Amino acid sequence: MALTLVQHFRHFRPGPSSSSSSSSSSSTSFSFPFPFTALFPLNKPNSAKPPRLFIFRPLSSKRSAYATAATDDKSLSFTADYLVQSCGLTPAAAAAASQRVQFSTPEKPDSVLALLRSHGFSNAQISKLVNRRPSLLLATPESSLLPKLEFFYSIGVSRSELAKILSRDPTPLCRSLQNQILPSYEFLLGFLESDKKIISAMRRTSWVFLLDYTKNLAPNMEHLSKLGVPKSCLSLLFAHFPEALLKSHEEFVENAREVVEMGFDLKKTVFVLAVHVISGKGNRAIMERCKEVYARWGWSEDDIKVAFRKHPNCMILSEKKIDRTMEYLVNEMKLPARRISQCPAILFFSLEKRIIPRCEVIKVLLKKGLLKRDFSLSTFLLPPEERFLDRFVEGYQEEAPELMSVLRRKRDSTEAQ
Repeated sequence: MALTLVQHFRHFRPGPSSSSSSSSSSSTSFSFPFPFTALFPLNKPNSAKPPRLFIFRPLSSKRSAYATAATDDKSLSFTADYLVQSCGLTPAAAAAASQRVQFSTPEKPDSVLALLRSHGFSNAQISKLVNRRPSLLLATPESSLLPKLEFFYSIGVSRSELAKILSRDPTPLCRSLQNQILPSYEFLLGFLESDKKIISAMRRTSWVFLLDYTKNLAPNMEHLSKLGVPKSCLSLLFAHFPEALLKSHEEFVENAREVVEMGFDLKKTVFVLAVHVISGKGNRAIMERCKEVYARWGWSEDDIKVAFRKHPNCMILSEKKIDRTMEYLVNEMKLPARRISQCPAILFFSLEKRIIPRCEVIKVLLKKGLLKRDFSLSTFLLPPEERFLDRFVEGYQEEAPELMSVLRRKRDSTEAQ
């Protein structure tokens, strides 16, 4: 739950909220904690607007036109110089940014930069932020920017992390705290149930605080809920892969249908992971490249399907990562490529810190005849470090006392490379 500051902000929140009662439900079906229309009206009534008046003032002389142009040029030049000297932009970036914002005195932008620096933004981060949203230099620090920073601190975002997030995408600083950020937070809290998960989603994309949830996100989550996907799985998908849920509703329904037809269990996290993997043209293109790489290493179509069913994310790994791991396991360890498809999780492990050091231990055990050749990869690569040491190092202390030094030496050598 947010801290006192957030509770203070809630006093100004439009509309009632009843997130506490609905978010505590333990049933599989997901119900939303408050009516969306209270926060995000779908159909806003047209308000009567006064007719726009266009007043044409003829220039008294060519001289006044020249004076106006000279003033504009001066402001433009001052802005560009300021962006280079005070914000660290390149001359080209400053010239482009000065077309979007102009000022002729340094007082207001200086106050914005002072606020950002006092809250831990580095010069490089300020440069990125200003380059992306130069209009923020004309914001009022105390009344506009500071309350938003304090809100994010109040839900647990550290200063260093917030600076990193906002320099990557400063859009939240341009939106209304009361009308956009706080209602978004209420929605997220009602669904994810903890600030920690909200922060996790924010790390993936700050747009979780900027969306109209009635458009795609809420309908997409409701669709999965109706299919029988548990709320815990929905929370995992939203906390770690929110971009999958932000697809258009039509595309998302089709993606979910495709995963259901593949035979994935709706009650397990692997289902929502598969939904994430096949979401979007980018992921699908990566999938096709991964299939080609696995095929080069001898995987059949059935092997690829088995691996995808066990760990969907193995289909969006980088080609380099796949090749390096397969190269070592197949060529160095002499393992059949198909055996790796039975345990695709090992493809995510560090080659230097985990796979090679542990495999060196296995080599010693094989050479001494203490381990059979048909050992399972999952038995020594998947367990946590303590369990691995207990079974494969300390368990053979009498027969192979050198195992611990082999493990440490190999780790030191691979990490130093």
